[in-house]
Amino acid sequence: MLARQASKCQKDEKLEQAKLKKAIEKGNTAQAQLHADNAIRKKSEGLNLMRLASRVDAVAGRVHTAMTMRVVTGAMTGVVRGVEKAMRDMNLEQISKVMDTFETQFDDLDVQTEYMENTMVNANAKSSNQAEADQLMRQVADAAGLELKDNMPRLQVPQEPVGEEAVLSERLHKLRNAV
Repeated sequence: MLARQASKCQKDEKLEQAKLKKAIEKGNTAQAQLHADNAIRKKSEGLNLMRLASRVDAVAGRVHTAMTMRVVTGAMTGVVRGVEKAMRDMNLEQISKVMDTFETQFDDLDVQTEYMENTMVNANAKSSNQAEADQLMRQVADAAGLELKDNMPRLQVPQEPVGEEAVLSERLHKLRNAV
């Protein structure tokens, strides 16, 4: 399933690159920048999904090994019956310590898995680097035989609220100052 999602991300990346090329051909650098950012984000997302798929496969292998060990443990039950007398002579404290170590190792595996999942989520949340987006735009433009203007305007987010937002912001500011 993750491999399919990674493949979809690669297809989406190529679609964004095609849209980027069209935007550059039309001379719409703001739209080109958006498509470049999207293409880079999709590429990163695809790589992260492939990494996650690899890790999931590794965990599945460990689970399979654990299940195999369970079968072996069942076979050992017959042997245990024969050695039951020797078990009575063993130190129960030592057996308890071994069991505690076993449980700790599985807890550690859970913590590591949770950490990797959180890392993957955080990696997907990060936005693309501006330099990467500019480089991708230049590559697509070069491949299409087009020229980009050196003064590519970046999308500007209004710094000051406008209209009704300005009124609400001013009211909020007054309320904060009144307290």
